[in-house]
Amino acid sequence: MKFLELVKRHSVRIGLSFAVLLVFLLHVIGVLHIGFIDRMENLAYDVRLNVMMPNTVDPRIVIVDIDERSLLAQGRWPWSRNRLAEMVSRLFDDYKIKVLGFDVVFAEKDESSGLKTLEKIGRERFKANSEFSKALEKIRPTLDYDQMFADTLKGRPVVLGYYFRSNGNQDASVGALPAPAIAAGTFDTSAVDFIRAGAYGANLPVLQKNAAAAGHFNPEPDGDGISRKVAMLTEYNGNLYESLSLAVARLSLNVPKIEAGFVTGTAGENYAGLEWLQLGERRIPVDERVAALIPFRGRQGSFPYISATDIFTGKADPKVLKGAIVLVGTTAPGLMDLRAAPVQNVYAGVEMHANMIAGILDQNIKQRPAYLLGAELVLLLLAGTLLALGLAVLSPLWSTLLAGAVLSVYAMFNLLLWQRANLVMPIASMLLMVAVLYLLNMSYGFFVESRGKRLLAGLFGQYVPPELVDEMAKDPDAFTLEGESRELTVLFSDVRGFTTISEGLDPKQLTLLMNEYLTPMTHVIHRYRGTIDKYMGDAIMAFWGAPVADPDHARHALLAAIGMIDELQALQTAFEAKGWPPINIGVGLNTGIMTVGNMGSEFRMAYTVMGDAVNLGSRLEGLTKQYGVHIIVSEFTREKLPDFVFRELDRVRVKGKDEPVAIYEPIGLQGHIDAATEKELALYREALKLYRAQNWDLAELQFLSLQKAYPGRYLYEVYIERIAYFRANPPGNDWDGAFTFKTK
Repeated sequence: MKFLELVKRHSVRIGLSFAVLLVFLLHVIGVLHIGFIDRMENLAYDVRLNVMMPNTVDPRIVIVDIDERSLLAQGRWPWSRNRLAEMVSRLFDDYKIKVLGFDVVFAEKDESSGLKTLEKIGRERFKANSEFSKALEKIRPTLDYDQMFADTLKGRPVVLGYYFRSNGNQDASVGALPAPAIAAGTFDTSAVDFIRAGAYGANLPVLQKNAAAAGHFNPEPDGDGISRKVAMLTEYNGNLYESLSLAVARLSLNVPKIEAGFVTGTAGENYAGLEWLQLGERRIPVDERVAALIPFRGRQGSFPYISATDIFTGKADPKVLKGAIVLVGTTAPGLMDLRAAPVQNVYAGVEMHANMIAGILDQNIKQRPAYLLGAELVLLLLAGTLLALGLAVLSPLWSTLLAGAVLSVYAMFNLLLWQRANLVMPIASMLLMVAVLYLLNMSYGFFVESRGKRLLAGLFGQYVPPELVDEMAKDPDAFTLEGESRELTVLFSDVRGFTTISEGLDPKQLTLLMNEYLTPMTHVIHRYRGTIDKYMGDAIMAFWGAPVADPDHARHALLAAIGMIDELQALQTAFEAKGWPPINIGVGLNTGIMTVGNMGSEFRMAYTVMGDAVNLGSRLEGLTKQYGVHIIVSEFTREKLPDFVFRELDRVRVKGKDEPVAIYEPIGLQGHIDAATEKELALYREALKLYRAQNWDLAELQFLSLQKAYPGRYLYEVYIERIAYFRANPPGNDWDGAFTFKTK
């Protein structure tokens, strides 16, 4: 059917799709506001931030933490200014820091020295006593803690903190503001939507006068209460004042002033919006409110923390502080500087400033320039038109592929801009639009399960992964629960020393451990198209080749076994963190003719496999600990995998079988084995040949050499002990080289 005829046939669906597209376009340009999309945009930003942040510790910025330990050791906050003066002197003189910033405001006088009381006594009781007046004047410098603190700040690169209030009037302000970063009249600020303050809480004039700079530390949370950005400049009475992080970075870079950055048009005129701040050679991208996104490095602890009390006692590590930018702040809950962040629900406000400073220094602050709005509109229009037409006329499968392709391409493009260009391209509108258009078009019945698929899911869903159920649904009549014989590959795995592990854990912990072990193991088996037969305590039984025929059943089984060992290594760290013992497993694989089908009684049935080949797989798993290996495969499985390299472990007679079988350990793919391993395998094959020829002396010498060269290989110890046994108990001239095991 021609495309135009298809469009005409599905005109209603196409019309509805374009209506959905129009809604999203109106939201992007601001005509229609949909709060849910904004919330999803914030969530998408948080997800990208958490996934892409480096999660490293930046040693350039150190946080001196007024923590609970410091409060316990030095007394409750606020501390007297003479103690703070001592801290500043120690940081600069003893620890040689570069710049100091206080995420604290000193708005009230320090009267803890008793100077005010002495002055009152002098006025009221010793007014005529010149000796008292002289003594008071003599000791005044040692009791004026504010002046002592101010003198300590003088001539040093110290940035004080203060705050603005959006409500209130100037009469509610306290303290002295620093000189503005950009004075009124420097440029026309009327077209820029600065955050405008009505009042402030600043530092004592004597402190502000002697400090090198000061910066505001106002949190600017979004509507959901999460702090994602910092106002770089705040307007007060026409003047623009810099943030604490900007001031600290400016002093660190020895830049005297900040400049406003505007985009210049083709005719030389400036656009209305302020798009960046120029700090020497560095640009700080800002949004329409002159706020910058905080480039979080990771969760709290992405910068070195030093307890403030260790500065006083001299216990802090000088190597950590030397040449560092230091911020004094608090993580003590009672001092109320903990905020909600995209990376953590409770996050220290001082570390937000540290992240901002690091971002300024590294030039890795994300930005949302105005031109991204136009780019988003164009991409929404193109994608929406493509989906509105394509989803209506394509089959369900191709519709799914189309929607997935659009999402994938846009997501990759979005992440590329994020990582390479530090651009935060909106993503929520596109994702939601694609999802809505897809669901709208598929609502005609694509996701209504067919009877055959529901039946297969009920019969096989507990055994096989959903992907195989989907394959089976294409031809339900080809699958049955009735018993049949097939060539399959069976896998058995078992936790070594499980009895000892279980005795060391209470029932609840043991249950949690087994669940956290069995779940990822099952995921690996499903990933390689395996069918879970059953769980037997700590053991897993699975098979490949049924109910869906799989010509590569041996390969998939081996890859699953290797994947289980790799996954187990990844689990060990998590287990250790929870105080659980490390676990090791053995895996046995065998390929052969097996009976598969639904078996059991009228009370309970199970889709399972039976036969000698199944029993051999179980026996091979039990042999893994005898040879000190993780995986053993039979010769029948090895025959199916000519492109794999194996180490022949032995020829054995397992309990219950008279015929010997060769067993192997998988090493890797052909062509991917290093020269050292190839050499070891060649030497081992020669030793094994001598052993089977009953040339005990040469075989022993070869195995001893191998043991010395590869001391961690338990297999060589096994053969050395066995040679000693056969010397004392010769196997006879008719020996076929097989070793007989009497137990399972």
